[in-house]
Amino acid sequence: MRTVSGAELRSVLHHRMLIERMRQAFRAGAVIPPAQRHTVETYGSSDALLRLEPSWQVNQVIGVRIDTVFPDNATADLPKTQGVYLLIDGKTGVPQALLEAGSLTRRRTAAASALAASYLARPDSERLLVVGTGPLALELVEAYAAVRPLRHVLVWGRDPAKAKRIVGRFHRPKFRIEATADLEGAVRGADIVTCATSAAEPIIRGEWLRPGQHLDLVGGVAPGMREADDTCIRRSRVFVDTRETALDEAGDIVQPMAAGILAPDDIAGDLYDLTRGERAGRRFYDQITLFKSTGTPVEDLCAAQLAVEMVLHNDSIR
Repeated sequence: MRTVSGAELRSVLHHRMLIERMRQAFRAGAVIPPAQRHTVETYGSSDALLRLEPSWQVNQVIGVRIDTVFPDNATADLPKTQGVYLLIDGKTGVPQALLEAGSLTRRRTAAASALAASYLARPDSERLLVVGTGPLALELVEAYAAVRPLRHVLVWGRDPAKAKRIVGRFHRPKFRIEATADLEGAVRGADIVTCATSAAEPIIRGEWLRPGQHLDLVGGVAPGMREADDTCIRRSRVFVDTRETALDEAGDIVQPMAAGILAPDDIAGDLYDLTRGERAGRRFYDQITLFKSTGTPVEDLCAAQLAVEMVLHNDSIR
């Protein structure tokens, strides 16, 4: 069985290739049984969590994401959440590869946002604003550059120094990239706004949006978290990655629904609908579109399979 490190995964899993493979994966679909969560007792002050998330395509491939959450790891200078992804041959049951889950998640999350933007963002979108300075920021810039003709990228974060560090990691990009401290001005001037934060309260205001923009919300992955306010929801044509997860887990969807601002039928479509041509994306140039992602095992399975194919191909030519 092949082990694939995070560094190796990033070197072979190119954004443009992954986005197109993901488009095919959503068209084909996959079997996604309920995830399993188990409480694990520890000798620390907090119990741990073990999460198992399987998915498969019949007679092709099986994947299982295995994550642990150990809240007390901070005292030992270790990440609280760690995981691996196991890829298994769907015809024989033979394990094929074990991949580092963190890098896999970041790359497939950015690819899903870019895939949505290929349907929802204006084709001439040149100005991107990234809100957030975590590990996803770099991935999102690179993924969006694969689907839209970016010429100017701004990065905003609560800590300006972190935003400057993100900018400094790009060497001779094909676009101009800068840090900004003016969030409102950056939102108003962007063609695409992508948010990847851990915000509990909205940081993007609907009054800042202008016609023709695309708003991508990657954070807000729990019902109590939000990145955009109610006005953003009211003004936008709303899409999600998968309806089932978004309606249960995404704060930017769950909270407006609870307030009566958004109904399930108001969600224009998900990535299954868009990739299969069952729902139109952007209908007209001046429309504001919003995409809310929560992540789905289809994305993990697709990314893991492509990464292993590329790694094995590289092994064969060495």
